[in-house]
Amino acid sequence: MLAPAAAARAADGDSAEPLPLERFFNSTAVSDAARPGLADFDGLGASLPAQDLTAAGWAPGRALTVQGARLTWPRRLPGKPDNVLADGQTVRVGGRGDALAFLVAGTGGADVSGTGSVSYRNGTRSSYTLTAPDWRTGPLATKAVALPHINTPAGQLAEQARLYVVTVPLVRGLQVASVQLPRAAGLHVFALAVRGADRGWTGSWAAATSGIPAVGPWSDRTVRLVVHTSVGGPRVRLRFDNTFAAAPVRIGSATVAVQKEGATARDVPVRLAFRGAAGVEIPAGAQAFSDPLGFVVPPDANLLVSFHLPGTVTAAPVHQLAVQRSYVSVAGDHTAEGSAAAYTKVLTRWPLLTGVDVSGGPGSVVLLGDSITDGDRSTTDANRRWPNVLAARLLKQHVVPHYGVLNQGISGNRVVTDRYPGDGVSTDLAGVSALHRFDRDVLAQTSARTAIVFEGVNDVRGQTTAAQIVAGLREIADRGHARGLRMLAGTILPCEGEVRCTAAVEAERSAVNAWIRGSGVFDAVLDFDAALRDPQHPTRMRSAYDSGDHLHPGDVGLAAMARSVDLRALVP
Repeated sequence: MLAPAAAARAADGDSAEPLPLERFFNSTAVSDAARPGLADFDGLGASLPAQDLTAAGWAPGRALTVQGARLTWPRRLPGKPDNVLADGQTVRVGGRGDALAFLVAGTGGADVSGTGSVSYRNGTRSSYTLTAPDWRTGPLATKAVALPHINTPAGQLAEQARLYVVTVPLVRGLQVASVQLPRAAGLHVFALAVRGADRGWTGSWAAATSGIPAVGPWSDRTVRLVVHTSVGGPRVRLRFDNTFAAAPVRIGSATVAVQKEGATARDVPVRLAFRGAAGVEIPAGAQAFSDPLGFVVPPDANLLVSFHLPGTVTAAPVHQLAVQRSYVSVAGDHTAEGSAAAYTKVLTRWPLLTGVDVSGGPGSVVLLGDSITDGDRSTTDANRRWPNVLAARLLKQHVVPHYGVLNQGISGNRVVTDRYPGDGVSTDLAGVSALHRFDRDVLAQTSARTAIVFEGVNDVRGQTTAAQIVAGLREIADRGHARGLRMLAGTILPCEGEVRCTAAVEAERSAVNAWIRGSGVFDAVLDFDAALRDPQHPTRMRSAYDSGDHLHPGDVGLAAMARSVDLRALVP
């Protein structure tokens, strides 16, 4: 128990020593539906329903991993203080990493921002700016979780409440001692933690969540996904994401194997564990990493990742365009079977699995793109997407490091406009905008060193102006540079002949490309336009590179894109 004087100092943030965050809790956000008056999150009597949080898997004291950071939902009963209104309090936090993660929300009807600071054990400090979107009006595309109701003294409203995980950069390599919260009215902090820097791991494969469609339904089924590595290593860990979801999902068991052919493994699949357990429940909006496993991952090879879904799954986060056949089994847990006999259905999406990491290596290059990066119109099962060809080039040379290549392309994706709204079951699986997914799909990727941004053709074809696209690309570059990434941009390919690529669209495309080439905002430019356009008709793609729809390159064009990359430009 704090002495009265110390308690007073703790309450106003002026403590002699930093204290754990929960010692500053002075706001109550969560109420039981039967007693909503015991909480007042926004100063107007509204609050978060405890029942909705529990249904989402956010029970009191539950550890949640979001964007690679492990945060704990406050261990408080409904009606008890469970968050702190940020007002300059000095909070005890430890660890080394690349970012500080906050579980936050704003109240007041608009984003809330403020500046705080981080103190390190060597005596130095760094500042940060924290922005918390509003809990009722903030974007669904960037939320960690959305709840279906809001409690009020007059009764429960069928209106969504949002909570957000926001990360800010740290000085890499330094041990954090404490964090001073901003002074910002209406900025609520529920948890914070240092996100580790993924020392000793390199991303080998990744896929971005493009939305949540109806699936199956799958009940007591095993999903066997085929994924292609870029780099290899002697140990492996997998990442599963329940992004955008409203309810938890249970993985009963999981294995990994090298593919022989189809759903057949080369050897007996090896079991994975999750914090020592055979399976894991992933809360809504959270993710789960498997424990490191001694398993030799070959470079430039297909793996079989199998996981059993013991419950009924009617909708799931997916990467829509796999350009790869995977498999679903008959009833039962077939994760440990090397045979393909149980896997009777073909799947052309990648549900839940978002990453394969290997031990060692120099880090990863992340490719943020649309359908051209995703591999649309490339040969199914052949791994001829331009990121695959780029990864193979890296493996065959010894001038630059053998980086992992992480393909974060989403077919139909745009720089500044959400196609998938970021919440709920949807038939539009073109993802949230590059701006809205940048933190999750680039900054939070394992050991990211360099990012390549290659988007914009869907924006111009959707009547977005060059000025709007340029503003979005500039913001992405600035956010990447603030985290220490080397930022590259690819010019937009010509598309004359495709029905939506009108003369007006061509003018906007040319304006964006001129800015990419001349602005100096990016560290280097990959001029894919120059590499693939027809010299005699530069608003069209060269016919040998065209898949036939005048928008997407075929296998030959995708290979030409990858060959045009100066590998030295990838090096930070």
